[in-house]
Amino acid sequence: MLPLLAATADVQASLPPYWTVAPFILLLLCIALMPLLAAHFWEHHYPKVAVGLGLITAMYYVAVQGDWHPLQHAAHEYVSFMALVGSLFVISGGINIRVKGEATPLRNTVFLAIGAVLANFIGTTGASMLMVRPWIKMNKYRITGFHVVFFIFIVSNVGGCLTPIGDPPLFLGFLRGVPFGWVLEHCWNGWLLAIAMLLATFFVVDTLNFRRAPKEVREKETAEEHFYIRGLPNLVFLGLVLVAVFLPKNLQDTVFGGVLSVPAIVMILAAVASYYTTKAPVHEANDFNFGPVKEVGYLFIGIFLTMIPALQILQSGEAVQISTPIGYYFATGALSAFLDNAPTYLSFLAAAMGSEHLSVDSPADVLAFAGSHPHILMAISLGAVFFGAGSYIGNGPNFMVKAIAEKSKVYTPDFLRYMWQFSIPVLLPILVIVGFVLLKGGH
Repeated sequence: MLPLLAATADVQASLPPYWTVAPFILLLLCIALMPLLAAHFWEHHYPKVAVGLGLITAMYYVAVQGDWHPLQHAAHEYVSFMALVGSLFVISGGINIRVKGEATPLRNTVFLAIGAVLANFIGTTGASMLMVRPWIKMNKYRITGFHVVFFIFIVSNVGGCLTPIGDPPLFLGFLRGVPFGWVLEHCWNGWLLAIAMLLATFFVVDTLNFRRAPKEVREKETAEEHFYIRGLPNLVFLGLVLVAVFLPKNLQDTVFGGVLSVPAIVMILAAVASYYTTKAPVHEANDFNFGPVKEVGYLFIGIFLTMIPALQILQSGEAVQISTPIGYYFATGALSAFLDNAPTYLSFLAAAMGSEHLSVDSPADVLAFAGSHPHILMAISLGAVFFGAGSYIGNGPNFMVKAIAEKSKVYTPDFLRYMWQFSIPVLLPILVIVGFVLLKGGH
C-alpha cells in the first residue's frame, strides 16, 4: 500500500537518541552536494552510499536496541511505496500520449491545470507518470528546468489536494477515519488559491521564455499535430492499481512475511502484465527503460531506513509544541519537504489529537477531531501535500519526474538549485500567502 508509519507500543519507552538522525542528514547532504562536488563518483556509487547509510541505522536497531520491529515496518513501507511508484511507472510507460498542438504558454498552462485536476482521480504519482512524457515532448524545442520544476509543483504535489486518492497523506487520514469528502469540503479554497497562483506564475515565466525563443522554434511550437493515445489497454491495469489502493481493510492488513501486502502484490502483478502485453513501438515511443525507477529504488532504501529515528522522535510528541493551525501548517510543511510526507502527516495528526486526549488509532476519535478542530486538520493536510514539493525527496513522484527528465536528456536543476532557484523563492512565498489567508485566524 501507500507508505504507512505503524506505531509500536514501545516507541515511547525506547526512543532513539537524537544523534541517530545523523545518517539521514548525511544522506540528504550527499543527495544535495555529491552531484556538484563529485558527480562521476556519485553517478556510479550512489547505491552503495544510500544502502550503506541505511545499514548503519539498521545496525543501531539490531545491535543497540535489539528491536527488529522498526526495520520490519520500514521494509513494509518501502515495498509498498515501490510497488505503487514502480507499477505506475511501468504502466504509464505503456501509454503513449500525443497532444494536439505544441507548447505555447496557454497550452502549457491548460495542460498543467488538467494535470492538477487529474491528480485527484489517479493520484499525484499516477498523474505524474502518465503526463510527464507528453509534457517533455510537447516542450521539446525550448524545454528548460523551470518546465520540469513547475510540473513537479503542480501535478506531482499541490494538485492532489482534493481527495484521499490525490496524495498519500490524505489517504492515510481517510484510512484513519477522515470522511472521504472532508478534504474537498475544507481544502478546495487552499487548492484553488495555490493552483491559481502557481499557474499564473508559470504562464508569465513561460510567456517570457516563448518570446525569447527564435522564430523558427516558435513556429514549430505552434505546429498542429494529431491527438492520439496508444496503449489504451493499460488503462485497465492502471485501474487495477487504484482498486488495490481501496481494497477492504482486512486485505490491506494482510501482509506476507511482514513485508509484502496484498495491495502491493496486486500492483506488482498489474505492472508485470502491463509490461509484457504492451507493444514494443509504444515503449520505444516513450523511450521507456527501468533506469529512473532503479535510481529511485536505491535512494529510497536509504531514505526509508535512515528516517526511522527522525519519525520516531517526531511521533513521540517530544519535539511538537504547537497550538495554532498556522503553526501546524508550517511545521508539517517544513518536515514534509524532506521526510516522507505521509508519515509526517500521521505524526503531526497523532500529536495534535494527543493534546486533546484523543487517539489517532480510533476512527471515532479522528472523526470527532475532524469536526471539532477542522482548521488544525486542514493545516496538517495542506502542509503535508503542498510542501511535499519543497525538495526532490518530499514526495515520491518528485524524484521520479526528475529521473525521467534526465533520461530524456532534459536539463533539471540539482537538489540545491531546485531549492534556492525555485522552491524557496517561488513556491514558498505562494504557500506562505495560502497559509496566512486561510489559517491565520483559525482556532
